[in-house]
Formats: sequence, structure tokens, C-alpha cells
Amino acid sequence: MKLAILSESPADEAAVRVLAEFVLGRPIELVAPSLRARGWPSVEQVLPSVIRHLHFNTTADGIVVVVDSDDSVVHTAAHEAPGFHHPLCRLCRLRSVFRRTQKNLPPAHGRDRVLRGVGLAVPAIEAWYLCGRDAAVTEAAWQGGQESGRPPYTRRELKWRVYGTDRPSLPHETMRALQEVRRHQGDVRRLENDFPHGFGALARDLRAWRANPRAGGISPDLPAAGSLS
Repeated sequence: MKLAILSESPADEAAVRVLAEFVLGRPIELVAPSLRARGWPSVEQVLPSVIRHLHFNTTADGIVVVVDSDDSVVHTAAHEAPGFHHPLCRLCRLRSVFRRTQKNLPPAHGRDRVLRGVGLAVPAIEAWYLCGRDAAVTEAAWQGGQESGRPPYTRRELKWRVYGTDRPSLPHETMRALQEVRRHQGDVRRLENDFPHGFGALARDLRAWRANPRAGGISPDLPAAGSLS
């Protein structure tokens, strides 16, 4: 399967690739997204150009995009209502970018569109890395802290717990990210349980590709991912 991955750093992209392979149940062949992003604003800004590039200039099946929520609104079940859009939710905003950009694109390379997979790491992707190792780090804990004005931890603390520093080198950051996500060994149930709306949204997007294989040129005989999740 040919996919592009866009996130906030090369280390994040390496980890997201592994997680996407776990959900899909098959290896990913990476396709260069044409532009790189560093941080949330950059991801949102370059995404339209990346989508158009992948659609017209590559045979990519889809693109996976993951960003940190930081201190923004956490995506919730209410945001999944048909037609709902929260302007301060980064996941909602990324989905809106896909809708606007792909609305009038003609079919290309035998597919109607490049398929979309979007995830939101709450409050940062280091929380995903700690899943299964620190039971106190969850979406619900962070959202409760936002509502009470007493965050249960800071993003800097999460970095310390994962990397042993809040300023890791890129090689160290990548190594630790891969070590942590590989602990799940193909079973992402704990991630979906602890991060149901941020990671769960990504997992649901990826699994939905099986239901609409012609849109992205993906073979309908994909192996079932249920055994992995």
C-alpha cells in the first residue's frame, strides 16, 4: 500500500507509519508528500498542496496526517455529528482542508481521490508513546484537566518521561518513538481505549478504507485488521 505521512517531525512520522501498519495489517510503501511540515501551523498550511501533489503526480493510495492538540480543543464524539465543525478543533480543521481541497478534483491515476486518515494526539504524540506504560496519561485525563483548569501533566513532562529530556536530538527522539509504539506489537486496542477520539479517529479512517476500496485504488481483499485491534 502506497501512503504519504505528514506530521510535525520526522520522528513522529516514523512512529505514525508503524501505527498505521498495525491498523491496516500490511506494510506501507512511503510516498514523498512533496512538502515537509514542522509544527501544527505548517501542517495545516502545506496540506492542500500535498493533497493535490499526491492526487495528480503520484499513485499514492492515501495520506495519513497526525498533529498534536497542544492546548486546543480536544476532539470528542460530539464533533462526529454529520455537518458538525468545531473551528478550534485541529482534527475538525484538517478534515475541512481535505473536503475543500478534494471537492472539485477530477479522478486521476485510476482513483477518485487520495484517501484520508487523520489523527489528533492529545495533548502531544508523546502521550501515545506512554500508552500502556503510564495509566494516568489518557485523553480523558487531559480533557478533565482542561475543564478544571488543573492539567494532570504538561507536554514538557511527557517529553521527559519518554526521552529523558525535553530537548531530544532527532536520532534519540526517533529511536524512543519507535521503541514505544512497537511495544503494541500490532494490537492497538489500548491506544483506542485510552485515546478514543484522537487515535480512535485515525484508526476508524484507516479501517474505513476497506469499505470504499475503489476510491483510492486499494484492493478489496485487504486482510482483516480486526485481529490487530
